[in-house]
Amino acid sequence: MTRELAGLIMAAIAAAILLTMFFAWRARLRRDSGLTAPLGVPEHAEVSARYEVLHVATTKHGQPLERAAVRPLAYRARGELALTDRGVALSLDGAPTVFLSADRLAGADVATVTIDRVVEPSGLIRLDWRVADGILVDTYLRLSAAEPQQILPELQQLCGAPENGVNS
Repeated sequence: MTRELAGLIMAAIAAAILLTMFFAWRARLRRDSGLTAPLGVPEHAEVSARYEVLHVATTKHGQPLERAAVRPLAYRARGELALTDRGVALSLDGAPTVFLSADRLAGADVATVTIDRVVEPSGLIRLDWRVADGILVDTYLRLSAAEPQQILPELQQLCGAPENGVNS
């Protein structure tokens, strides 16, 4: 086998892998096309604290390695988490502001592992919330300048009472 032939075979394999990844992501986007996060902050929501965050992933509830393409939380992005008296506002770069009202929040806890990220123990914040019709998803956030334990009590206070067997 010549070098040119080996190079062509490797290029064909790489192209096949990239095409497979592309079509798999498109299929996931179609599968989750009905899932959208609520947008816009209520007019009279009072902000109690702001934190710089990295949105790591949004996954199916209880399945930290199964990404959910919830618009506009389908991709990793930097942004700001604002705690308000009515819920949580998540303003990510290049996306409209997502507002998770207290009645949508099902739980908040710390995590160590999710898609694309393994961190020190309790290095991520996991927000469990209802997209629609009781469908739960988990959103994982990494704080830039604070520790998750600093804001976790306030997040847990915002969460409604556990329903449908969801524990925080």
